[in-house]
Amino acid sequence: MSDNLNAEYNNEWLHKMASVCEESSTIDSTLFEKYEVKRGLRDINGQGVLTGLTEISEIRSYTVVDREMIACDGKLYYQGIDIEEIVDGFLSEKRFGYEEVVYLLLFGKLPNQKELDLLKDMLAHYRQSLPTSFVRDIIMKAPSTDLMNMLGRSVLTLYSYDDRADDISTENVLRQCLQLVALFPMFSVYGYHAASYFHEESSFFLHPPKEEYSTAENILHMLRPDSKFSSLEAKILDIALVLHAEHGGGNNSTFTDHVVTSSGTDTYAAISAALGSLKGPRHGGANRKVSQMFEEMKVKVRDWSDEEEVETYLTALLNRQAFDHSGLIYGMGHAVYSISDPRARTFRRFVKKLAEEKGMQKEFELYNMVETLAPKVIANERHIYKGVSANIDFYSGLVYSMLGIPLEMYTPLFAIGRIAGWSAHRLEELVNAGKIIRPAYKAVGKHKPYLPMSERE
Repeated sequence: MSDNLNAEYNNEWLHKMASVCEESSTIDSTLFEKYEVKRGLRDINGQGVLTGLTEISEIRSYTVVDREMIACDGKLYYQGIDIEEIVDGFLSEKRFGYEEVVYLLLFGKLPNQKELDLLKDMLAHYRQSLPTSFVRDIIMKAPSTDLMNMLGRSVLTLYSYDDRADDISTENVLRQCLQLVALFPMFSVYGYHAASYFHEESSFFLHPPKEEYSTAENILHMLRPDSKFSSLEAKILDIALVLHAEHGGGNNSTFTDHVVTSSGTDTYAAISAALGSLKGPRHGGANRKVSQMFEEMKVKVRDWSDEEEVETYLTALLNRQAFDHSGLIYGMGHAVYSISDPRARTFRRFVKKLAEEKGMQKEFELYNMVETLAPKVIANERHIYKGVSANIDFYSGLVYSMLGIPLEMYTPLFAIGRIAGWSAHRLEELVNAGKIIRPAYKAVGKHKPYLPMSERE
């Protein structure tokens, strides 16, 4: 057979066998109810099944009154401290907050000035210690248009550069985690520039990070051709990293981190697994979907100030008649929060200022209108057991677009923030030396005899 015939035959075979695979893999949906399977590790009310304990962060979405769960405005605590107080605190003292949050999550307390300066010096040192050959051989020679896969590959390749890669002592894992906190921005930004040059024929440049810059400042410095940015831009990107840094042990990527860490494997394997989870559009990839959805909305809706026209588009989204036909309004709703997501609530306070600086007030007003209308439209079109509110992805996509950050960088930015939380949870799992995580799956298939080849259909 020629190569073309081989390819045609292979495609036909795969098409045919895919339906066979789907049929053999489909489980009777009534069995999940029969055996009380908590699909998605959630109960019938959408509450997560308790699988572990953590002191790193707490998510609160309800209060208990007379033994009844009452929904409330969402709250998020890092090591017991309200995230909104953390943001207000470092902003009132006119400093960047992400490095402070890294310290808080890893060590359980807010740093004093000396401790914070030492951590910043450590991160600056690790940013300068990446071998030149790594950028050349790993990032430049194998550019990928998918930056999350590139980020995962870069993390796994670090294993080969680490003489103590398999040492899971607290001291060594802490060193590895701090290196990853320092290097994630470089991997992401350099990966973007390499992909743009080789796949889109854009100009190629690499700005080395500056020791005196914060993580947020370095991202903008390395990303932009002229390295210029305003103080407001850097401040809001820093807030984004803070709000993305941690969100409990039960979110998909952090739980993945716990599961893989519990096997006793190395840091690079555990973090790359978490990256693979975060990439998904149901998790960290949702911020890209929000921006893409709004881009279509801005084309389809002629008058952005017309509530009726916007509501018609939102209804079309839910009825699978618009955008990606998924039936979702991206950025609305959360597995835990119902009345409000504290991260979105915090972010919203600063988005308007950035919109005014960028001359994008109309876009901001459209987002505001969708945030108001979407819960009503969802309530009319869906039978839901709890309220729906905007989540962090709803506003992060708008912020990144106003900052001129390319769409490909949206989910990597989530990862740059979240590596702090993943690191803290990996250390917590190792320090508490729990059992390997192994939930049960009940086999429901029927037993069948083995048939000789001559008796098979």
